[in-house]
Amino acid sequence: MTLKYKKSYRFAIKSTSLITIFSIVILLFLQYVFFEVNFFFTLIFAFLFFVFSFFVIQFRVEKFIYHGIEKIFNKVSILDKSVLRSNPITTDMQTLMSEVNKFATDKKIEIESLKVREEYRREFIGNVAHELKTPLFTVQGYISTLIDGEIEDEKIIEKYLKRAENGVERLIEIVADLDMITKLESSELKLDVTRFDIVEAFKDVFDMFELKAEEKDIALMFDKENYRKIFVKADKEKISRAIVNLVENSIKYGKPKGTTEVSFVNLTDNKLMVRVTDDGLGIDKKHINRIFERFYRIESSRSREVGGSGLGLSIVKHIIEAHDEHIYLESKIGKGSEFSFTIQKSAMS
Repeated sequence: MTLKYKKSYRFAIKSTSLITIFSIVILLFLQYVFFEVNFFFTLIFAFLFFVFSFFVIQFRVEKFIYHGIEKIFNKVSILDKSVLRSNPITTDMQTLMSEVNKFATDKKIEIESLKVREEYRREFIGNVAHELKTPLFTVQGYISTLIDGEIEDEKIIEKYLKRAENGVERLIEIVADLDMITKLESSELKLDVTRFDIVEAFKDVFDMFELKAEEKDIALMFDKENYRKIFVKADKEKISRAIVNLVENSIKYGKPKGTTEVSFVNLTDNKLMVRVTDDGLGIDKKHINRIFERFYRIESSRSREVGGSGLGLSIVKHIIEAHDEHIYLESKIGKGSEFSFTIQKSAMS
């Protein structure tokens, strides 16, 4: 690796000046004691001595200090060649120390960031393994029991097959959700932006979850009756998926005899805020920053009882952000939660 010099003469000038002054003092003293003081000779001597000393000191600084630094930078260049190649290396010690400290600080920040990513990676892999292991073992258990042939009751056989099928469906759901998130993150999943009525989209989702909401005696409603059509520009299929996840999540963790309410707020002429509010259990503040992470669960046992892949809210976040929009969460324990997101309005909305 070839480094560029950014020469600094500050150290050599200061050192040479001090040595020259000291030499002049000694010379004048010797002249005073043994000879006659000759100022012209002293000035010539001082000039020549200064020039000679300057070049000697500068040369030694560059040869030993710089080449020593070059060896160090060559060793660490594997970490970040672009940084080292783009900036010339100075021979001024003060500036050099500042650059080295900055380099060390940057690397420390990178290391801390890598540690956080590694921790997230381990947690993510552990969560994936757990989510896949549970339905896999369920399917394996029922299939193994049926293969053993010890059960002859047709109803029990049918029940075991149904449970094994449910396990397989859960596996498919997890894999499909992971695939969608991966494609959204890598921008492989292209958005099919069209103009559609978002009020109608919510009504369709309400119809879809009508029976599930009735089981928990949860009312699905808008904040006011007879909403006129509100047209937006987005990928209808993806936004509908986000709406499904938000409404389903609200029902899952809602209180019996509670409500899930949808409202719309015009932020600007071309921007709409969509709010999904419930009066359910609520979410503690310490969980809010992580609630959109993949497989993140507030209470693992309770979350797995209600089913799902554990990726619902993460998918919502990725879908909204894929539209260059924002999603927000406000929640209080025992009071409920409000998920809201922005979306672009269509003309003539």
